[in-house]
Amino acid sequence: MALRVPLGIQFWRYIAPSTSVYTRDNGYRLWVIILTFLGYTSYHLSRKPISVVKSILNRNCSVSLENDQYIDINAANHSDPCWCCWAPFDKDNAQELLGSLDYAYLFSYAIAMFFSGHIGERMNLRHFLTIGMLMSGLFTALFGFGYFWNIHNMAYYLVIQIIGGAFQSTGWPSMVAVMGNWFGKGRRGLIMGLWNSHTSVGNILGSLIAGAFVDTAWGLSFIIPGIIIASMGVITFFFLVVHPADVGCSLPEHGDTPIDDASSPIIIRNKATPEKQKPITTLGALRIPGVIEYSLCLFFAKLVSYTFLFWLPLYIKNKAAHFTDEQAADLSTFFDVGGIIGGILSGVVSDRLGGRACTVFISLLIGAPMMFIYNYFGHIAVWFNIIMLILSGIFINGPYALITTAVAADLGTHPSLEGNSKALSTVTAIIDGTGSIGAALGPLLTGVINPYGWNNVFYMLIAADLTACVFMTRLVIRELKGWCCSPQTGYVRSEDREPLLTTDILQETDKTDENGTIQ
Repeated sequence: MALRVPLGIQFWRYIAPSTSVYTRDNGYRLWVIILTFLGYTSYHLSRKPISVVKSILNRNCSVSLENDQYIDINAANHSDPCWCCWAPFDKDNAQELLGSLDYAYLFSYAIAMFFSGHIGERMNLRHFLTIGMLMSGLFTALFGFGYFWNIHNMAYYLVIQIIGGAFQSTGWPSMVAVMGNWFGKGRRGLIMGLWNSHTSVGNILGSLIAGAFVDTAWGLSFIIPGIIIASMGVITFFFLVVHPADVGCSLPEHGDTPIDDASSPIIIRNKATPEKQKPITTLGALRIPGVIEYSLCLFFAKLVSYTFLFWLPLYIKNKAAHFTDEQAADLSTFFDVGGIIGGILSGVVSDRLGGRACTVFISLLIGAPMMFIYNYFGHIAVWFNIIMLILSGIFINGPYALITTAVAADLGTHPSLEGNSKALSTVTAIIDGTGSIGAALGPLLTGVINPYGWNNVFYMLIAADLTACVFMTRLVIRELKGWCCSPQTGYVRSEDREPLLTTDILQETDKTDENGTIQ
């Protein structure tokens, strides 16, 4: 067990031993929240620069370039409106090339996500995260070094995006698995909603850092975030505690049904320690009720969210030419401010209602008209632009955040798994991996549709948003029926739960003897 306790934690316990179980348990839980929050903030911080730098890689060079000390204006061919663009993004197909960078990164991320969940469950999550963060930092910085090394080869940037996207996939399933290990279902929506604000905080910080260098030396827009995430990888290695059992803390209770109730038809008697639990297979995870529906919903919800993530600064710059690249990047952060608010509100509302699906459905339904209004009227004034960005962020990123955190943790600790922590990373990887394929498709479609007008891009986003709602209808109906059965709590009574998939899940997880040990 000592090997599973990070060196930094061992040192801290030596110099400041805790005498109270309550203080120890809550201290560790608070530390896990803080460290995983900062860790995934650094993941998103390192993803944001490309969306900010796009506007400088391909721009109208007739504007004033007085602030760009790295461009030789006297050597310019002023007959070419793109004389100051960064090759190979200085041609008519620049938008397609920029879109292909997004697609290469996100498609690699999506495919690697499915493998990351399985690998994470079969090795120490702390080591897995450390490797992922160090390598993510390296390849983020390498993209920026292309500026200082004067690299104009499209293949270089494409390979960087592909490899970097694969290492970025190590973060989400591992972080959610760690949080799921430490926190039960009782107030998971609120806790996860607050915790998931790291996504928006990372986007905001990434925009501000990248924006600070975009007009002078855009290479630093990548190198600085790369250094930050690599540094967090080192801190994670020395201080992250993956499971409460590693440090002798009490385990959280999962589900609204007591796991020791032998009369429940869906309980798996698995008393094995985390080290001895057998990881669930992909097929077993897909058979958990709700996994497929939420995965397909997230496919379209994340398509919308990541299109905003990668294209919003350029959209703002195109709609309002008087904004500088840095101002457009700063203004886009209000969408992420709305994402923070939406993630917290979605978590609180779903906890109070006892219905994750209804919360997701209603939020997405409201998000469609918000996007329509923002596209057509958002630029009549700066203050109205800010308001609409915040509202759009609330209703677009809110349900996306809820699915990838509280919902994934709920399903990964489904009562049918009876606390098998080895299932959580796989379930999270399936849900977010499916969503990430949509995230890859959105920016790619935007690069193709954008030449025909931004209105068509927003029509595509609205259609995707409403399609996500369609995939939630069965779960919404089921939740509404559950409220009728148990109006005080909003949960379906244990005798009314679906027991049909229990045998299948049992077969796909682990076999136990009468003492609960793995055979």
